[in-house]
Amino acid sequence: MTIPVLALTIGDVAGIGPEITAKALLGHADLRGLCAPVVVGDADAVRAGVRTAGGDPARVRVIATPRQARNEPGTIEVIQVGDSLADVPAGAVHPRAGDAAVRFVKAACALARDGQVDGIVTAPLNKAAMHAAGHRWPGHTELLAHEFGVRDFSLVLSAGDLFVFHFTTHVSLRHAIEGVTRQRVTSVLRLADSFGTALSRPAEPIGVAGLNPHAGEDRLFGDEDADVLVPAIAEVVAAGINAVGPLPADALIPAAVRGKWRLVAVCYHDQGHAPFKAVYGDDGVNITVGLPVVRVSVDHGTAFDIVGTGQAREASLVLALRRAAELAPGWGHVWRSASGADPA
Repeated sequence: MTIPVLALTIGDVAGIGPEITAKALLGHADLRGLCAPVVVGDADAVRAGVRTAGGDPARVRVIATPRQARNEPGTIEVIQVGDSLADVPAGAVHPRAGDAAVRFVKAACALARDGQVDGIVTAPLNKAAMHAAGHRWPGHTELLAHEFGVRDFSLVLSAGDLFVFHFTTHVSLRHAIEGVTRQRVTSVLRLADSFGTALSRPAEPIGVAGLNPHAGEDRLFGDEDADVLVPAIAEVVAAGINAVGPLPADALIPAAVRGKWRLVAVCYHDQGHAPFKAVYGDDGVNITVGLPVVRVSVDHGTAFDIVGTGQAREASLVLALRRAAELAPGWGHVWRSASGADPA
């Protein structure tokens, strides 16, 4: 196909992943001109999602490989991973659902490694369910990095032209402070610069948020900004990267929302996620930079409280599919730049 083939994992089958998958693929026919989405998951769970969305479960078609996908509007093509999960209770943490969510991601990664798909789009998994099944990954991002064998990667929130990189993500605040090391900061800033270059934004300024209030205020509110961030930023600036900071986060983020910054790096999960979701809601997605293939995800969770009610909104998943389709053709350049290879 001349359009990118995307593996769409349905996440935790007890959550809203199957429903938003059904709504996205059955209700947005224009997506088929942008990409060929192949669902990787459980056909019975997808059929249940179709019923919740008010559709016909007969529109779900099981295929063996992405090459068999016909990409017809009004159909959902599913690669079945393992046995049916029809008997997993909806709306609650269940280890079988957590285990399956991990297996879906691993299957999608295998397809990407084999060159059968051009990118991965993920519906939400549930971390408690994943851990109950014995998979101790903090989240999708770390699992994907493991499957592709990469060490330098970053969770990036994206809305429009704004990209928010994170030095740390799914750890406690105490561990986040410990995780903001000079090595990690320089690694993520190099990723951000490479990403900007690959998107035809060479030397794009990167606004770096301080860890402490007022970026430490000359050590009045902590030493981390002066001892870690300042020398890390100086190191990458000396290497030709246009990083600026550390800047007070309460000034940097509003300025980025107003368009002053297109590349931003924050220190911990809620420093980026809380303002981003407050402003952009369903208009945001999550990109993993540092993988050999594009991966884009919704920026919300499994919403167990509304499963089966038909209330789940597919907007973020539709946006994730659009963004993955947009980025996939040029992702080889992003990967080569991020991995230090010759981008030519």
